Amino acid sequence: MIKKELYIIRHGQTEHNAKGIVQGKGVNLSLNEKGQQQADAFYRAYQHIPFEIIYTSTLTRAQESIAQFKALDIPHEIFSELDEISWGNLEGMTATQETSVEFQQLLEKWKNGDIHAKPSPTAESPFELQQRQEKFIEHLITIPEEKILIATHGRFIRAFMCTLTGRPLSEMEKFHHVNLCLYKVNLFSDGQFEIELNCEQGHLAEI
Repeated sequence: MIKKELYIIRHGQTEHNAKGIVQGKGVNLSLNEKGQQQADAFYRAYQHIPFEIIYTSTLTRAQESIAQFKALDIPHEIFSELDEISWGNLEGMTATQETSVEFQQLLEKWKNGDIHAKPSPTAESPFELQQRQEKFIEHLITIPEEKILIATHGRFIRAFMCTLTGRPLSEMEKFHHVNLCLYKVNLFSDGQFEIELNCEQGHLAEI
């Protein structure tokens, strides 16, 4: 029996996304024109869902992505636990060959199980990201609401799918994402989470 339905979206496009510039937790941009179109398209496709509560990260791009749902007077709560991973010194940098090589080497470490690896001392590791995800899951389990909309970020979602389903973080790259894609995850009465929709993009077809 399904106990809760989680509709988890990545935020719409920003100018950094369009230009291949690393964002992360420390960069706080608004949606660009395409990002707003993506948010509009998601709203049109899912406004019929009777969401009982909305959760977003502290970052503007996530909050703007659900603004039309919030205008329906659905309760909205902001959780820093939903923020994107911190990329440290890579944030704000264009994906040049040097940073691209560094990034690919980091991904290889993660794929090989080194979930404590991070690009710089000021950055965040997947393990640290998962620690705050678990705090948010503890909150989710205790609330009475059953239909929940969550607006968050790409790397967060990759790790979150692992955290929810009990997969190791070394499998993060199996969970793809694009701007304003949807993951629908069901929580069953036995406490197990199951992914129903994986990077769903049908609502973006018109853009």
